[in-house]
Amino acid sequence: MIGLGLNLCREGISSIWTGLVETPLILLVEATGSNPLDQGVFQATIDAILLGLIQGITEFLPISSTAHLLIVTKLLGWQSLGEKYFVDAIQFGSVMAVLLYFWSDLKQILSGGWVAYQQKDWQREEWKILLGIAIGALPALIIGYLFRDAIPESPLVIALASIVMALLLGLAEQVGYRKRGFNQLQIKDGVLVGLGQTLALVPGVSRSGSTLTTGLFLGLQRETAARFSFLLGLPTLAIATLFQSRKALGHLEILIPLLFGILSAFIFSYLAIAWLLRYLQQQSTWVFVWYRLAFGTAILAAHLTHWL
Repeated sequence: MIGLGLNLCREGISSIWTGLVETPLILLVEATGSNPLDQGVFQATIDAILLGLIQGITEFLPISSTAHLLIVTKLLGWQSLGEKYFVDAIQFGSVMAVLLYFWSDLKQILSGGWVAYQQKDWQREEWKILLGIAIGALPALIIGYLFRDAIPESPLVIALASIVMALLLGLAEQVGYRKRGFNQLQIKDGVLVGLGQTLALVPGVSRSGSTLTTGLFLGLQRETAARFSFLLGLPTLAIATLFQSRKALGHLEILIPLLFGILSAFIFSYLAIAWLLRYLQQQSTWVFVWYRLAFGTAILAAHLTHWL
């Protein structure tokens, strides 16, 4: 019964997307006299926009972009767009969104860090944050490079990781005292949050989820933990995206869908960052705890019934 329900769900999602988005747009292309040979690229572009939307929203909410992208590509039967190099290349949009949103913060941290270095003022706030980000990015970069193919992106791994991280986030929400603001960050916070970021190498954990959870355990305010999480994750996300997506350069046939996917990821990443930081100023993370539990349980059920 579960397998039948999940199959109906998959077919329903695919039918809705095709009926409401793909078919009307393809009919529009035909009506305007476009070359039918371009319709395959056109449809792939529409699918890439949806992929960018999912990437943008789930990259920065603590719910795992890897998990959602993998599941959605399976649900909708996307083969070429489900290739890892394509998904990784779309992350360029997320990198640009972080750069734009935190541009003033980054300028202040870099300029203040440079002044601290020149004056040998090692207690300066910007120096501590800059050094914390630099040191904190190293564990995930090193371990990610050495063990990049060690952990499979299987539905079982994603389901278990989602459930375990939900429990850890809930525990951090309960025991974290949430007193320290952004100007109270220390170098050790960067080191520990950076170590927490290495957990995101397991598909389904979530980069923002693991770093936000670590920040809450360290006593950071929710909004501070999320802000520091995004800044610390920027070097890792940028370098990993460059390294993993280089394969896309050999597939010029996906250039147009890829560009639209990157643009979509940029827009929705920016919106997700802005919304989450505003949300965490007033609200707890429990909505993400319950979502992760439900998502992980659904994926586990799909795996056990051989549907996924």
